Amino acid sequence: MRRLANRLFKQYLDFRMRHIRRYIEHPHEVQKEWLERLLLTARDTEWGKNFDFKSIKSYRQYASRIPIQDYEAFKPFIKRMMEGEKDVLWNGRVRYFSKSSGTTGDKSKFIPVSSQNLRYCHKGGSWDTTALFYNERQDARLFEKKSLLMGGSLNQFSPFPKTIYGDVSAVMISQMPFFIRPFFTPDFETALMPDFEKKIERMAGLCSQEDVVMLGGVPTWTVVLFRHILELTGKKNILEVWPNLQGYIHGGVSFTPYREQFKLFFPGQQVSYQEVYNASEGYFAIQNDFSTPDMLLLLDNGVYYEFIPMEEWNKEQPRALPLSGVEIGKNYAMVISTNAGLWRYSLGDTVCFTSVSPYKIRITGRTRQFVNAFGEEVMVENTDQALAKTCAATGAVVLEYSVAPVYFKGSGKGGHEWLVEFEKMPDDLNLFSRQLDENLKKLNSDYEAKRFRSMAMAPLFLQAVPPGTFHKWLKMKGKYGGQHKVPRLSNDRKYMDDILGFLQTGETTQSGQLKIDN
Repeated sequence: MRRLANRLFKQYLDFRMRHIRRYIEHPHEVQKEWLERLLLTARDTEWGKNFDFKSIKSYRQYASRIPIQDYEAFKPFIKRMMEGEKDVLWNGRVRYFSKSSGTTGDKSKFIPVSSQNLRYCHKGGSWDTTALFYNERQDARLFEKKSLLMGGSLNQFSPFPKTIYGDVSAVMISQMPFFIRPFFTPDFETALMPDFEKKIERMAGLCSQEDVVMLGGVPTWTVVLFRHILELTGKKNILEVWPNLQGYIHGGVSFTPYREQFKLFFPGQQVSYQEVYNASEGYFAIQNDFSTPDMLLLLDNGVYYEFIPMEEWNKEQPRALPLSGVEIGKNYAMVISTNAGLWRYSLGDTVCFTSVSPYKIRITGRTRQFVNAFGEEVMVENTDQALAKTCAATGAVVLEYSVAPVYFKGSGKGGHEWLVEFEKMPDDLNLFSRQLDENLKKLNSDYEAKRFRSMAMAPLFLQAVPPGTFHKWLKMKGKYGGQHKVPRLSNDRKYMDDILGFLQTGETTQSGQLKIDN
């Protein structure tokens, strides 16, 4: 019976592939259609009336009339929507809101998830992910066995209890069609438990008894689940628990620092890795070719895309480009207009196009997650790759890390400070740090120039922190589990000093510290 179900679902996934090929072949036409559709649908909302959506006839008019804005500009409108007001940013009343904190900021963001956004963007992205997986793996059996999803939890909004908010993963799980539910584990009660630690323990017990063929989740928290499962079962790796596992779908953070660690969980070549770009604001891109890390931009999902060139990021009124204006190899900040009522919304994510036929991207970081204290312009992509190369050369395995600038003091030089949590320590920390510094030079010419003969920047300062440091810190901040992430890069010392203060007063043991030689 399950084999028959898999064949039937595969027929639908073949239809999804035809849908994907349409926007690959006609990207600009599809995007133009969506802009027109968004404006038409929202023309009678408060926002649509304020900006006279009815009179907008072209992208040029749209871009000139509506400013690019971040969350703070939308916040008062979203608050009113959460309190039950209709026709504010999007038509009708929006019931669901995804809660996002990005990294570990104190304030949460609440992003509207309209019924159209849930259907076309989030659910549509999930179906496209599955279609592309089946397209890459002809032996895919996702609808013969079980798939495991690492989800968050949902809450009622106390001022207006009909409004529900939580991680976007939890919204999607709660709204999963009835005919899909038998193919997923754990049960919904477990999947939506608010206490993350209890959820992990219960998931480990339940899911380790299932025949799991696919799993998805943020790598950080997937590692936590795997450790519980291996401890519970006494197995050496995850394939001993789930011998039929075929795929791991990941997103939320770069997978590069975790790749070596997952090779220990999944020895051999049977598991395919598929990266997705699924944020609280929408499902934007999917890895469609497992031989390359690039992701196909989803163009027919209720989102109209624009891109701000790097030289415009810090301007008060930045200039954005439509999809037709982007170039390969350049960093852009992504701007979206969506069928949930976000209009020229600056996500804060940065991407680089690797192809324009079809349009494929890599996530390079965030506009606020970089280090540029000395003109070095170091992005998360640089540090992820430098760490991966250094680990490959030294045999080390990194769990988490965070980087911040060290400012000039007196006659001393500035530089970068790294906190690194190792799964497997290198034999020689000093050698590891030197190689990390050299690899970063090779990947970033601006960093290399500033490090030349240590004239402008001192060698990086590295501290190896005890196992569990970052998770304990997140827990102390009330940011444990779900979509919460460790801040990789920061252009100030807010997070760095906070973590260092935690190390001095927390429950961790003494850490190793060193500064590499010139």
